Amino acid sequence: MANRTEQYLIPSLFEELQHERLAIFSTLDAETGAPVMNAISWLFAPDEKTIRLAVDGRSKMIDNVMKNPLVSIAIFAAESTYMISGYASVTEDRLADVPLKAAMIEVSISEVRDIMFYGSKMAALPVYEKTYDLRAAEKLDRQVMNALKKRM
Repeated sequence: MANRTEQYLIPSLFEELQHERLAIFSTLDAETGAPVMNAISWLFAPDEKTIRLAVDGRSKMIDNVMKNPLVSIAIFAAESTYMISGYASVTEDRLADVPLKAAMIEVSISEVRDIMFYGSKMAALPVYEKTYDLRAAEKLDRQVMNALKKRM
């Protein structure tokens, strides 16, 4: 998909966003206006034009989105790197059935762009692992992802 630009998630990206994965969420700082990036893993695409993500209810990302809704998400998938741009809003201050105070941010997609540099592809995707109680992490991940999917 070299240099391809769309206004929706292509099928391979949509499929990748049906389960938890690593992404970089970029906002503009509410106080300084400077770009800010955060690694996230709780994101889900209910359709080809929308991405939902869950963040800690105390996160500065919430203030940033409320001040300026322009956001982008970088995702590594389908042997490439993509930037998804759009307008975000905080749609729930507290996700139901989740033990920690997590908020939902919903992004209305305006552009999906392949940003991989010319003549290359991702040979391996970034991998992360949880560093706390794995059973507790799996349970929390399940609860958060189910809450993101419920609003369908």
